[in-house]
Amino acid sequence: MIMDNYKLLLNGEWRDSERKLTVTNPADGEPFAEVATVDRAGVKQAISDAAAAFDSWKGTTAQSRGNYLRSIATELQSRADLMARLISLENGKPLAQAKGEVAMSIDHLLWFAEEGRRAYGRVVPPQAEGKRHLVIRQPVGVVGAIAPWNFPLVLAIRKIAPALAAGCTVILKPASATPLSACELARCIDAAGLPGGVFQLVVGSASEIGAEMLENPICRKISFTGSTEVGRSLIRGAADTCTELSLELGGNAPVIVFDDADLDQAVEGILITKFRNNGQSCIAANRIYIQDGIYDRLVAVLSEKINGLKVGDGLGDEVDIGPLIDERALSTALGFIDEAVAAGARVMAGGSRFGDKGNFLAPTLLTDVPEHVRCHQQEIFAPIAAIYRFESEEQVLKTANDTEFGLAAYAFTTDLNRAFRVAETLEAGTVGINDPVPPTSNCPFGGFKQSGWGRELGSEGIDAYLETKHISIAGIT
Repeated sequence: MIMDNYKLLLNGEWRDSERKLTVTNPADGEPFAEVATVDRAGVKQAISDAAAAFDSWKGTTAQSRGNYLRSIATELQSRADLMARLISLENGKPLAQAKGEVAMSIDHLLWFAEEGRRAYGRVVPPQAEGKRHLVIRQPVGVVGAIAPWNFPLVLAIRKIAPALAAGCTVILKPASATPLSACELARCIDAAGLPGGVFQLVVGSASEIGAEMLENPICRKISFTGSTEVGRSLIRGAADTCTELSLELGGNAPVIVFDDADLDQAVEGILITKFRNNGQSCIAANRIYIQDGIYDRLVAVLSEKINGLKVGDGLGDEVDIGPLIDERALSTALGFIDEAVAAGARVMAGGSRFGDKGNFLAPTLLTDVPEHVRCHQQEIFAPIAAIYRFESEEQVLKTANDTEFGLAAYAFTTDLNRAFRVAETLEAGTVGINDPVPPTSNCPFGGFKQSGWGRELGSEGIDAYLETKHISIAGIT
């Protein structure tokens, strides 16, 4: 089979390698592309080249850096259809959702193109005569960006755009399952004329690349999106060099639907936040709590809607649910269902593998789910909706917060007082009230508890890549 071959952008040059990474389409299990790789020595060289490029890049004006980001956005827009198709091919998500990911990526680039010019310092009144105090913001330095496979473009952009805007140089390591969108992004960056070494793309062993980023003191910061388990290992590994970390980790998002909710709005919201990206989202609905008064009606409508979702190749027409990322993900999801059913849960929709080819799971609705099973306690990361009944607001808020995670939470209500009470009580970095897709370029995103460290997006997003320096000047008369 003749497969597409992708090279890596290293220090301004496109480089191939003998050792390749094969990319497989999760819809049919067939390999369709190869990507060049680097070993640990190659990562070390990339870090050295990034450090050399940093000296001049940090001196570039924020306006000029913003112009580069706008040029990247323009290049990405010109390749939008190709990029969306690549995302769908390597990730499996429906094409319409892949197009949405591209659009959000462009918006992130444009946001941080302007935000770089607002990395303000301040003048502080002195407490001693003859002194002046300045506080300035300066770029951290070389940044290692490690992106996940579930949103392979937009979650890479959330790291690259603010780092470049701040004046940092960046080395991107995409997930091995989904490197093609990163390769195409590198082409956009190269076409935008970014100086060599300012952005580089590395693909290869996650353990080797991560170890070099952690242990090499030239790499001043790592930004990672992925599992809490890997996040903990990065924290341990960063201890020796005090490498700065930004971590967007796992979630276990509750969705609370109160009796006073708009039923149609709640149903549509659950379908979006649960089944977007085939359920493979850190902010996807994981535990869906429905109040007694509307429980039976809402479950009946949800069952009908979920049974009507179209499953198929993400490139197919009007597909709602694509394949899971790999066979292991499918096996894990089926295990969640089997365990819940064995413990007393009822299957109201789906519940089994879909078809005999590819990693497809029929979208599933489970009711009467016990709280001790894995799909209640762990991140499901599959199109499985687990439903729970509740009586009171006080009870459900206590249950919703009873988790080590705190990335996102949702509530549906038409009571404004309740909306504020619930939003302020839920222990999560992002709360959507009647809103199933709350993330936006101009607001911070990140988690409480074991869902991460720091924030991406908003004005806080660029703060993660800036150091704060105090300059004290004495002897002024």
